[in-house]
Amino acid sequence: MRYYIGIDLGGTNIAAGIVDSNGKIMIKDSKPTLKERPTEEIIEDMVKLVENLIKRCGIAKYDISGIGIGCPGAVDNRKGIITYCVNVPMKNVKIAEYITSRTGIPVNLENDANAAALGEYNVKGRGANSYIFITLGTGIGGGAIIAGKIYRGFNGVGIEAGHMTLVHNGDRCTCGKRGCWECYGSVTALINQTIEKMNANPSSLMNIKAKKIGKVDGRVAFEAAKEDDKSAKEVVQQYLEYVTDGITSIINIFEPELLVIGGGISKEGDYLLEPIIEYVHKYEYNKYCPKTKIEIASLMNDAGIIGAAMSCVK
Repeated sequence: MRYYIGIDLGGTNIAAGIVDSNGKIMIKDSKPTLKERPTEEIIEDMVKLVENLIKRCGIAKYDISGIGIGCPGAVDNRKGIITYCVNVPMKNVKIAEYITSRTGIPVNLENDANAAALGEYNVKGRGANSYIFITLGTGIGGGAIIAGKIYRGFNGVGIEAGHMTLVHNGDRCTCGKRGCWECYGSVTALINQTIEKMNANPSSLMNIKAKKIGKVDGRVAFEAAKEDDKSAKEVVQQYLEYVTDGITSIINIFEPELLVIGGGISKEGDYLLEPIIEYVHKYEYNKYCPKTKIEIASLMNDAGIIGAAMSCVK
């Protein structure tokens, strides 16, 4: 049995795990990213995670065939360089070279959404010739698997779905442009929309929900909406329209056999999925041919680890 290590570099946490050749996680661990600190310290923590996982799992280093890293932003897969990352401030970082020099294990670098797409694909997408994965989190990521292979574009930064324009001259995005889908359909956007509505409606159940959990997160509006709170239902309805406008555009472009929705908000399950399917089927360009199947992701936070690891399989 060969083993691989998958590292999911996120804005909040660095998650890593040892994965077998069947895509099963044997052991995993994580560390806070603390993204404002020097890049060298972040990468050194990645190395420590690798070393600790190997030690805890009780396998020899030579049994690890590769380390896969999923990183947000633009990456150069061929050279192993993080070209530009917004959510974890990095630019032109030769991360593959550094980690290989420290561990002696070859490294494959992928965009984090590509890695998560590959992870989910290995679980439920093997029969699909064209497959799209959309992750709704701090931002919006996207990945495509075409004929069993990750689609990266000619320069390695294809399928940055969150940065297609949804609203002309709209809200300012972290990328510097205005009106990106990410500004309206990410969980960050949902939180902002929730806070705005809470401030305008102090009697809303959302205020009670937020106080109970000690913060405003992506769950607040959905939980209050399920209890028939009018303001919360308005937030959720608007948010779902933003999400499905983007998904509809992606389906109109790619017409994939399968589109899977991941990220923390996907835990809402059918409450999220059913209105999305209804809206997409109503407004997508295709009215007469078989429809794209839309599903909720199954791996949740493990998708990035598994996909990063499986990207090393030749």
